[in-house]
Amino acid sequence: MLQIGEFSRVCQVSIKTLHHYDKIGLLVPAEVDRFTGYRYYRTEQIDTMNYIQRLKRYGFSLEEIQHLITISDNKELAGALRRQKEKLRREQQEMAIILNELQAHISVFERTGDIMTYQKSYRIEVKNSPAMNVLAKRAMMGVDEFGKYYGMLFERVPKEHVTPTGLNGTRYYDKEFNRESSDVEVFIGVKEKEKSDAVMEPCECAMTVHHGGYSTISEAYGAIVSWIIENGYEIAEAPFELYIKTQFDSLSPEDWETEVYFPIRKK
Repeated sequence: MLQIGEFSRVCQVSIKTLHHYDKIGLLVPAEVDRFTGYRYYRTEQIDTMNYIQRLKRYGFSLEEIQHLITISDNKELAGALRRQKEKLRREQQEMAIILNELQAHISVFERTGDIMTYQKSYRIEVKNSPAMNVLAKRAMMGVDEFGKYYGMLFERVPKEHVTPTGLNGTRYYDKEFNRESSDVEVFIGVKEKEKSDAVMEPCECAMTVHHGGYSTISEAYGAIVSWIIENGYEIAEAPFELYIKTQFDSLSPEDWETEVYFPIRKK
Protein backbone atom coordinates (compact mmCIF):
# COMPACT_ATOMS: atom_id res chain seq x y z
CA MET A 1 0.00 0.00 0.00
CA LEU A 2 1.16 3.51 -0.78
CA GLN A 3 0.38 6.64 1.20
CA ILE A 4 -1.17 9.46 -0.82
CA GLY A 5 2.11 11.38 -0.99
CA GLU A 6 3.98 8.38 -2.34
CA PHE A 7 1.18 7.65 -4.80
CA SER A 8 1.23 11.29 -5.89
CA ARG A 9 4.99 11.17 -6.53
CA VAL A 10 4.90 7.88 -8.42
CA CYS A 11 2.00 8.93 -10.66
CA GLN A 12 3.16 12.56 -10.97
CA VAL A 13 -0.22 13.94 -10.03
CA SER A 14 -0.92 16.44 -7.25
CA ILE A 15 -2.47 15.49 -3.93
CA LYS A 16 -5.14 18.12 -4.60
CA THR A 17 -6.07 16.29 -7.81
CA LEU A 18 -6.20 12.95 -5.98
CA HIS A 19 -8.53 14.48 -3.38
CA HIS A 20 -10.76 15.71 -6.19
CA TYR A 21 -10.79 12.33 -7.91
CA ASP A 22 -11.74 10.75 -4.60
CA LYS A 23 -14.53 13.27 -4.10
CA ILE A 24 -16.11 12.63 -7.52
CA GLY A 25 -15.61 8.87 -7.30
CA LEU A 26 -13.17 8.65 -10.19
CA LEU A 27 -10.32 7.10 -8.20
CA VAL A 28 -11.14 6.22 -4.60
CA PRO A 29 -8.33 5.24 -2.17
CA ALA A 30 -8.21 1.56 -1.38
CA GLU A 31 -8.20 2.39 2.31
CA VAL A 32 -8.66 5.42 4.57
CA ASP A 33 -7.39 5.29 8.15
CA ARG A 34 -10.44 6.06 10.27
CA PHE A 35 -8.33 7.68 12.99
CA THR A 36 -5.86 9.78 10.97
CA GLY A 37 -7.77 10.16 7.71
CA TYR A 38 -4.67 9.11 5.77
CA ARG A 39 -5.44 7.74 2.32
CA TYR A 40 -3.75 4.62 1.01
CA TYR A 41 -3.62 3.24 -2.53
CA ARG A 42 -2.89 -0.22 -3.83
CA THR A 43 -0.02 -0.66 -6.27
CA GLU A 44 -2.44 -1.85 -8.98
CA GLN A 45 -4.14 1.56 -8.79
CA ILE A 46 -1.02 3.03 -10.37
CA ASP A 47 -2.12 1.48 -13.67
CA THR A 48 -5.60 2.95 -13.22
CA MET A 49 -4.17 6.40 -12.51
CA ASN A 50 -1.91 6.23 -15.57
CA TYR A 51 -4.89 5.16 -17.67
CA ILE A 52 -6.87 8.14 -16.40
CA GLN A 53 -3.98 10.48 -17.20
CA ARG A 54 -3.69 9.07 -20.71
CA LEU A 55 -7.43 9.52 -21.34
CA LYS A 56 -7.11 13.12 -20.15
CA ARG A 57 -4.32 13.69 -22.68
CA TYR A 58 -6.65 12.33 -25.34
CA GLY A 59 -9.05 15.13 -24.46
CA PHE A 60 -11.76 13.17 -22.64
CA SER A 61 -13.58 14.99 -19.84
CA LEU A 62 -13.51 13.59 -16.30
CA GLU A 63 -17.17 12.66 -16.70
CA GLU A 64 -16.37 10.74 -19.87
CA ILE A 65 -13.39 9.07 -18.20
CA GLN A 66 -15.58 7.89 -15.34
CA HIS A 67 -17.63 6.00 -17.88
CA LEU A 68 -14.70 4.77 -19.96
CA ILE A 69 -12.87 3.12 -17.07
CA THR A 70 -15.95 1.00 -16.36
CA ILE A 71 -16.33 -0.29 -19.94
CA SER A 72 -15.55 -3.98 -20.27
CA ASP A 73 -16.75 -4.36 -23.86
CA ASN A 74 -13.66 -3.98 -26.09
CA LYS A 75 -15.75 -3.04 -29.14
CA GLU A 76 -17.51 -0.25 -27.27
CA LEU A 77 -14.22 1.05 -25.88
CA ALA A 78 -12.49 0.96 -29.26
CA GLY A 79 -15.42 2.87 -30.76
CA ALA A 80 -15.10 5.59 -28.12
CA LEU A 81 -11.38 5.92 -28.79
CA ARG A 82 -11.90 6.11 -32.55
CA ARG A 83 -14.52 8.84 -32.14
CA GLN A 84 -12.14 10.84 -29.97
CA LYS A 85 -9.38 10.38 -32.54
CA GLU A 86 -11.67 11.82 -35.21
CA LYS A 87 -12.56 14.74 -32.92
CA LEU A 88 -8.87 15.51 -32.35
CA ARG A 89 -8.21 15.25 -36.09
CA ARG A 90 -10.92 17.84 -36.76
CA GLU A 91 -9.47 20.11 -34.08
CA GLN A 92 -6.04 19.73 -35.63
CA GLN A 93 -7.41 20.76 -39.01
CA GLU A 94 -9.19 23.71 -37.43
CA MET A 95 -5.97 24.80 -35.73
CA ALA A 96 -4.13 24.65 -39.06
CA ILE A 97 -6.84 26.88 -40.57
CA ILE A 98 -6.56 29.33 -37.67
CA LEU A 99 -2.77 29.52 -38.05
CA ASN A 100 -3.15 30.33 -41.76
CA GLU A 101 -5.78 32.98 -40.98
CA LEU A 102 -3.52 34.51 -38.34
CA GLN A 103 -0.58 34.69 -40.73
CA ALA A 104 -2.75 36.32 -43.40
CA HIS A 105 -4.11 38.78 -40.83
CA ILE A 106 -0.59 39.71 -39.70
CA SER A 107 0.51 40.22 -43.29
CA VAL A 108 -2.43 42.50 -44.14
CA PHE A 109 -2.07 44.45 -40.90
CA GLU A 110 1.65 45.04 -41.46
CA ARG A 111 0.92 46.20 -45.00
CA THR A 112 -2.09 48.47 -44.26
CA GLY A 113 -1.79 49.38 -40.57
CA ASP A 114 -5.51 48.57 -40.16
CA ILE A 115 -6.15 45.71 -37.72
CA MET A 116 -9.74 45.27 -38.97
CA THR A 117 -9.14 45.36 -42.73
CA TYR A 118 -10.49 41.80 -43.06
CA GLN A 119 -13.92 43.03 -41.93
CA LYS A 120 -13.97 45.61 -44.73
CA SER A 121 -13.04 43.24 -47.53
CA TYR A 122 -16.56 41.93 -48.19
CA ARG A 123 -18.39 43.28 -51.22
CA ILE A 124 -22.14 43.41 -50.60
CA GLU A 125 -24.55 43.31 -53.49
CA VAL A 126 -28.32 43.21 -53.83
CA LYS A 127 -29.45 40.30 -55.99
CA ASN A 128 -32.13 37.66 -56.24
CA SER A 129 -31.28 34.34 -54.67
CA PRO A 130 -31.38 31.34 -57.03
CA ALA A 131 -34.54 29.26 -57.35
CA MET A 132 -33.95 25.80 -55.91
CA ASN A 133 -35.86 22.56 -55.52
CA VAL A 134 -34.63 21.05 -52.27
CA LEU A 135 -34.70 18.09 -49.99
CA ALA A 136 -34.65 19.64 -46.53
CA LYS A 137 -34.41 18.75 -42.86
CA ARG A 138 -35.19 21.30 -40.16
CA ALA A 139 -34.41 20.52 -36.52
CA MET A 140 -32.86 21.81 -33.33
CA MET A 141 -29.25 20.85 -33.93
CA GLY A 142 -25.73 21.73 -32.92
CA VAL A 143 -23.07 22.78 -35.41
CA ASP A 144 -21.29 19.46 -34.98
CA GLU A 145 -24.48 17.64 -36.02
CA PHE A 146 -24.80 19.21 -39.46
CA GLY A 147 -23.02 16.27 -41.06
CA LYS A 148 -25.46 13.81 -39.53
CA TYR A 149 -28.47 15.63 -40.95
CA TYR A 150 -26.87 16.09 -44.35
CA GLY A 151 -26.21 12.35 -44.28
CA MET A 152 -29.94 11.74 -43.80
CA LEU A 153 -30.70 13.84 -46.87
CA PHE A 154 -28.11 12.18 -49.10
CA GLU A 155 -29.39 8.75 -48.04
CA ARG A 156 -32.74 9.74 -49.59
CA VAL A 157 -31.20 10.54 -52.99
CA PRO A 158 -30.95 6.97 -54.36
CA LYS A 159 -34.06 5.82 -52.50
CA GLU A 160 -36.24 8.56 -53.97
CA HIS A 161 -34.52 8.59 -57.38
CA VAL A 162 -33.64 12.28 -57.38
CA THR A 163 -30.67 14.01 -58.98
CA PRO A 164 -28.56 16.34 -56.80
CA THR A 165 -27.63 19.66 -58.36
CA GLY A 166 -24.51 19.94 -56.20
CA LEU A 167 -25.77 23.13 -54.56
CA ASN A 168 -26.34 22.66 -50.83
CA GLY A 169 -26.98 25.03 -47.99
CA THR A 170 -28.11 25.87 -44.49
CA ARG A 171 -30.76 28.27 -43.21
CA TYR A 172 -30.71 29.71 -39.68
CA TYR A 173 -34.08 30.49 -38.08
CA ASP A 174 -33.13 31.44 -34.52
CA LYS A 175 -32.67 35.11 -33.70
CA GLU A 176 -29.70 34.25 -31.53
CA PHE A 177 -26.92 31.77 -32.22
CA ASN A 178 -26.28 28.75 -30.02
CA ARG A 179 -23.53 26.43 -31.22
CA GLU A 180 -24.96 23.52 -29.23
CA SER A 181 -28.60 23.79 -30.31
CA SER A 182 -30.22 26.12 -32.85
CA ASP A 183 -33.25 26.01 -35.13
CA VAL A 184 -31.50 25.11 -38.38
CA GLU A 185 -32.56 23.75 -41.75
CA VAL A 186 -30.06 21.93 -43.95
CA PHE A 187 -30.97 21.36 -47.58
CA ILE A 188 -29.62 19.90 -50.81
CA GLY A 189 -30.65 21.00 -54.27
CA VAL A 190 -32.31 18.47 -56.58
CA LYS A 191 -33.46 18.70 -60.20
CA GLU A 192 -36.87 17.04 -59.77
CA LYS A 193 -39.35 19.65 -58.53
CA GLU A 194 -42.15 17.12 -58.11
CA LYS A 195 -40.02 15.01 -55.74
CA SER A 196 -38.62 17.87 -53.69
CA ASP A 197 -39.69 18.80 -50.16
CA ALA A 198 -39.88 22.48 -51.02
CA VAL A 199 -39.12 25.06 -53.66
CA MET A 200 -36.96 27.97 -52.58
CA GLU A 201 -38.30 30.84 -54.66
CA PRO A 202 -36.01 33.71 -55.66
CA CYS A 203 -36.09 36.65 -53.28
CA GLU A 204 -34.26 39.95 -53.04
CA CYS A 205 -31.21 39.54 -50.83
CA ALA A 206 -28.14 41.29 -49.59
CA MET A 207 -25.42 38.83 -50.52
CA THR A 208 -21.71 38.46 -50.09
CA VAL A 209 -19.15 35.75 -50.71
CA HIS A 210 -17.06 34.36 -47.87
CA HIS A 211 -13.72 32.83 -48.79
CA GLY A 212 -12.13 30.40 -46.37
CA GLY A 213 -13.16 28.15 -43.50
CA TYR A 214 -16.44 28.41 -41.66
CA SER A 215 -14.90 29.52 -38.37
CA THR A 216 -14.74 33.14 -39.60
CA ILE A 217 -18.00 33.26 -41.54
CA SER A 218 -19.46 35.45 -38.78
CA GLU A 219 -17.39 38.27 -40.31
CA ALA A 220 -19.44 37.97 -43.51
CA TYR A 221 -22.63 38.08 -41.45
CA GLY A 222 -21.41 41.18 -39.64
CA ALA A 223 -20.54 42.92 -42.89
CA ILE A 224 -23.97 42.19 -44.41
CA VAL A 225 -25.96 43.28 -41.35
CA SER A 226 -23.97 46.53 -41.11
CA TRP A 227 -24.65 47.19 -44.80
CA ILE A 228 -28.39 46.48 -44.37
CA ILE A 229 -28.68 48.95 -41.51
CA GLU A 230 -26.62 51.64 -43.25
CA ASN A 231 -28.58 51.40 -46.51
CA GLY A 232 -32.16 51.63 -45.23
CA TYR A 233 -33.12 47.98 -45.49
CA GLU A 234 -34.38 45.48 -42.95
CA ILE A 235 -34.08 41.71 -42.74
CA ALA A 236 -37.19 40.09 -44.23
CA GLU A 237 -36.59 36.37 -43.62
CA ALA A 238 -34.08 33.95 -42.14
CA PRO A 239 -30.58 34.13 -43.66
CA PHE A 240 -29.03 31.18 -45.43
CA GLU A 241 -25.74 29.95 -46.87
CA LEU A 242 -24.98 28.21 -50.14
CA TYR A 243 -21.79 26.17 -50.32
CA ILE A 244 -20.19 26.83 -53.69
CA LYS A 245 -16.71 25.38 -53.16
CA THR A 246 -16.03 23.00 -50.27
CA GLN A 247 -13.71 20.27 -49.01
CA PHE A 248 -15.67 17.86 -51.20
CA ASP A 249 -14.12 19.60 -54.21
CA SER A 250 -10.71 18.50 -52.89
CA LEU A 251 -9.88 22.08 -51.95
CA SER A 252 -7.97 23.34 -48.93
CA PRO A 253 -10.01 25.52 -46.49
CA GLU A 254 -8.59 28.81 -47.75
CA ASP A 255 -10.14 28.02 -51.16
CA TRP A 256 -13.63 27.25 -49.88
CA GLU A 257 -16.34 29.61 -51.08
CA THR A 258 -19.67 30.28 -49.37
CA GLU A 259 -22.41 32.63 -50.50
CA VAL A 260 -24.27 34.27 -47.62
CA TYR A 261 -27.80 35.56 -48.30
CA PHE A 262 -29.98 37.84 -46.16
CA PRO A 263 -33.49 38.35 -47.60
CA ILE A 264 -34.26 42.07 -47.34
CA ARG A 265 -36.91 44.70 -47.93
CA LYS A 266 -36.84 48.49 -47.86
CA LYS A 267 -37.93 50.09 -44.63
